[in-house]
Amino acid sequence: AAFRWIYSFISQQAIHAFYVISDAFMTFDHCHQALQLITRYVPSTSRFLMPILSDKFPFVQKSSRTLECYMHNLLRVSVYIPDLRRDIIELIISKMLTLDVSAPRSEIEEVESGAQQDANGASQDDCLFDMDEEEDSPLDSSRPDGAVMVHPVAERLDMMMTVLLAYIKDICHVNGSLDIEKTKALYRDLVSVFDKVVLPTHASCHVQYYMFYLCSFRLGLAEAFLDHLWKMLHAPNQPPVLRQAAAGYMGSFMARAKTVKACLDLLVPWLHLYINSQDSGSKAFCDVNLHGSFYTACQAVFYTLIFRHNAILEGNMKKGLAYLQGLNLERIVMCQLNPLRVCLPAVTNMFAAITRKYQLVFCYTIIERNNRNLLPVVSNSTGGNSVSTNTNPLDTFFPFDPYLLKSSGKLIEPIYQVWEEPSDCMIHVPKKKVRKGSMEEEDDFLHGGTPHGDSVVGMTPGSYDSHLHSPRSVGSPPVSFLQRPF
Repeated sequence: AAFRWIYSFISQQAIHAFYVISDAFMTFDHCHQALQLITRYVPSTSRFLMPILSDKFPFVQKSSRTLECYMHNLLRVSVYIPDLRRDIIELIISKMLTLDVSAPRSEIEEVESGAQQDANGASQDDCLFDMDEEEDSPLDSSRPDGAVMVHPVAERLDMMMTVLLAYIKDICHVNGSLDIEKTKALYRDLVSVFDKVVLPTHASCHVQYYMFYLCSFRLGLAEAFLDHLWKMLHAPNQPPVLRQAAAGYMGSFMARAKTVKACLDLLVPWLHLYINSQDSGSKAFCDVNLHGSFYTACQAVFYTLIFRHNAILEGNMKKGLAYLQGLNLERIVMCQLNPLRVCLPAVTNMFAAITRKYQLVFCYTIIERNNRNLLPVVSNSTGGNSVSTNTNPLDTFFPFDPYLLKSSGKLIEPIYQVWEEPSDCMIHVPKKKVRKGSMEEEDDFLHGGTPHGDSVVGMTPGSYDSHLHSPRSVGSPPVSFLQRPF
């Protein structure tokens, strides 16, 4: 009974110390040493500890200093109590998703753009009026590198993403080299959390990038992740919303990362098999409710080819064109399910321009026919006739849209494929009016972005900053301290 009391008391004090901002690292050392000692002699520690860790997690509106400090120590616990690692990561990512979905992309862009304009105006005023104040600008003093987000929620999320990505790197790399076994074990935990909390979450902008970052360590990880999404896409026992989400992640990942042909060889044959199963049936008509997974997979293929057709064709144009012709894209475009009507118009137009340039498919006849046929669609898939307008449920789903967070974004930038506008393909593309309210839902190539380079970005561990640590000024140990032996 006495030991139970000591265990409860020390555990409560240790967890309390985690979220108190302090520069005394020895306090954290003592807490972790106490928990390690308890874990050694009480096998059931993990069963009692996890509810305490979850209950004491600071409210997401607390300062980024508080959140980072607590998050550091949670991850450190996962190092010496590996049985809790998956639960701890799930807890952290769930809290991060709460922040992510409450900070829409358009809102972050608006706040950051306004702050930048204000800063430029203030710098001009300083030239006119030389004040004696020596205080640092808030934009420059909060972080050593000055990469501060003005949006408060984005700043908290940026800090937490920096810590999480640093933890992933530290766990997977030992003495600067990738440890395959540790990486595989961490991958299994992270992909499990992805399935449970990230994939079902709508409108998250940044948290899912932890999988993008992990997969950049080794090509096999990227292929394993895409294979995992592929199995979910064509599994009939999965809910349709998750199957569509998996297809969206596949398309966005293939467009932004390095692996292309391997997944096209999975997706395109599946589309042909789907068409075979529907052509002779009574449901062979355009209906998102009935064929949502098919349309999402089509958009994933179109989106991937828009971004990566140069990678397929470069080096050997003849061989690349033969590969694209072998995909038989014309049959997909011409089928009765009419995917060009459902996919995002900007994706459809760009795909049409590129396939016309290489004489793969001529899509404009179908696009013009679809534009003339803007009538309400009658659907009876729910048991009764219902009339719905031509809304597009696929236009919001690009999980790996450009990363906006500044500090953690420095890790994503070297492995990210930015959009390059193929101006020669856009000459004959019909101009369409873009809805102002949907700008945050569209990819960067829909904004008419300028080219950033023609090369395919490699995905190798060597492209990262080898000195990645969490800022030391926030009162918690750096991530490298997590593996410090006691």
